[in-house]
Order: sequence, then C-alpha cells, then structure tokens
Amino acid sequence: MPDLQQLYDAVVNGDYKAAHAITERALAEGADPLTLVNQYMVPAMDEVGRRFECSEYFVPELLISARAMKASLELIRPLLVARGDKPVGRVAIGTVKGDLHDIGKNLVASLLEGGGFEVIDLGVNVSPEKFIATIKESQANIVAMSALLTTTMPSMKTTIDALQQAGVRDQVKVLIGGAPITQKYADEIGADGYSESAVGAVALAKKAVAAPVA
Repeated sequence: MPDLQQLYDAVVNGDYKAAHAITERALAEGADPLTLVNQYMVPAMDEVGRRFECSEYFVPELLISARAMKASLELIRPLLVARGDKPVGRVAIGTVKGDLHDIGKNLVASLLEGGGFEVIDLGVNVSPEKFIATIKESQANIVAMSALLTTTMPSMKTTIDALQQAGVRDQVKVLIGGAPITQKYADEIGADGYSESAVGAVALAKKAVAAPVA
C-alpha cells in the first residue's frame, strides 16, 4: 500500500500525475475509495483553501490543485457510484443567462468537487428552464448561480422566480456569487446564501446541505 500522505501532498502541491498514480495503486491494493476522499483529498483541498485565504496560494495554485484532485476523483467516483455511496450534496451550477464568464464558476465547481459534492456544471448563459430541468432530472439539492456583469444580475432573480413557479424552489438551496453580487442583493432576491469567494462557497454549500430545506 502506498503512503497515502503522498496523496494529500500531491493534491496540495497540484501534482496531478502523482495524485492519479497514487490513487490507482491504492485502489488496486484494496484501499477504501471513500477513505481516500474523506481522509486525504478533502483535507488537502481544505488546506489549499486555507492557503488561498492567507494569500499563500492564488487562483493558479487553486486550479492546479483542483486538477490533481480531479485526477484522483476520475478513478474513485465510478467505484462510489457502483456501491451506492452518496455525495455530500448535489449541486447544479452555472453562469446565468446572458453571461458568458466562467473562470469563477469553474473554480467554485472544482472546489465543490474537492469538498465531496457531486457537481453538475451547466456552463454559461444558463436559462432558468435549464436549471429547472436539471433539478428535476438529477435531484440536485443546491443551485449555484454566478454573474459577473451588473447587466446579468437580474437573471438571478428571474431564475429564482421561475423555480418558484415550477414548484421546485422548496427542493433546493439557492446560492449566488460573482463580482457585482452582495449579501444585500442576495437577500433582496430571496437567495439562501451568498459568498464573495470560491473557498467560502464550499463552506456555504456544506452549511446549506446541513440545514433543512424549507
């Protein structure tokens, strides 16, 4: 069995080749896939988040650590699905209709995966109808919306209103973020939470799934 501390180090250091190789060997030698996630990969991404908050890491480091984590998850996820293990939560994430920016959204999606969530990335320019269809098809319990332009912020409210009209608003927690977004705006449009950073979004999502849906 390989030294699994090396898996933690590989994710923290963004070494995706090492992360993949260590995970592959550990699984071949009988390691429990959920143990790899919960005891090594999630703590590693937590450490990456801590370094980011302390300005020891910046966006490029976050992205390469997320890539390393994904390299391991590609091997682990099918095993978890096959035996019926459930993710922490299921997130439908997208940049709202009219907005084509995706860097922040991609970063949040990667960190959510690192935090143990199943992420359904809907991409950019996502219509309310697409969010609604995804909730119904995937049983997502979190909707995460991003907007990078003041002109596309109203699409968030439009989407929340559409969720209400479709009868699925009570099934999900709605979390929002993006450069022009504030807590005040989140409160005004009826969102369940707001984060100003990608790292904060993971903590917010974990708090959201721990709370009962209205």
